[in-house]
Amino acid sequence: MTDAVTHTLERPGATLVYDVRGDLAGRTAPVLLLIGSPMGASGFPTLASQLDDRVVVTYDPRGVERSVRSDGGGELGPKDHAADLAALIAALDVGPVEVFASSGGAVNGLALVAAHPELVTTLVAHEPPLCAIVPDSTNALAVVEDMYATYQAQGMGHAMAKFIAFTGFSGPVPDDYLDRPAPDPAMFGLPAEDDGSRGDALLGQNLRHICGYLPDVEALRAATTRIVVGVGEESDGQLARRGGEAVAELLGLEPVVFPSGHGGFLGDEYGMPGKPVEFGARLREVLA
Repeated sequence: MTDAVTHTLERPGATLVYDVRGDLAGRTAPVLLLIGSPMGASGFPTLASQLDDRVVVTYDPRGVERSVRSDGGGELGPKDHAADLAALIAALDVGPVEVFASSGGAVNGLALVAAHPELVTTLVAHEPPLCAIVPDSTNALAVVEDMYATYQAQGMGHAMAKFIAFTGFSGPVPDDYLDRPAPDPAMFGLPAEDDGSRGDALLGQNLRHICGYLPDVEALRAATTRIVVGVGEESDGQLARRGGEAVAELLGLEPVVFPSGHGGFLGDEYGMPGKPVEFGARLREVLA
């Protein structure tokens, strides 16, 4: 596998860090950009290794891992990340790119294409957690607000326990979901103590605006970009898959099923491997 070469890009309020695998000058296919949110570049080495005949670029979104913010913190939205992604693509100076985008990254990818379709030839948006457009959006968004409020009041452990439980929940969110007992952080190996920090990239920065994003359907339909919505074969009923299905329906698309679940492309990066070989093969087919 080609070694990654690390670069930095100065942006208003942040320094972005990105990695390039392969020879940009000698490429024979469009550059492939792999993006997540809040997942950074550390989540993509296994998938990149499945695509080692391509030039692959990964990056850390602002406020994640190596991409340090200097803007004082606060919440971020898809349009903020889309502006960063547009600047990154411009800095690569290779013309339009292909994009595989996972989870919150898929939401940001949709915002990027809506604003700058000329920069992306193909977007594969895998399981965007678009709570605002599922049929049970009122209940889904209330759960997200409760997670955020829990984070602000009790810290990371209690909020993350709620997040993990919600991401694994299957089916429409019932009216009484928030009346149920909150999960114990210890169930997930999380601390119950509040360390006082409130800068978590998921819970403090991105959660509400990613989940609450309303895609610009008119702009996406008009875009020259080929948009593919991916869903996990093992994610049936889960919110992220349902978000993908909902945006696919709005765009008149048939979702493409990928192996495994929400993190199907993962190897051992976080101890929750999917089916990365099969996933990479499916991504190749889709991009071809």
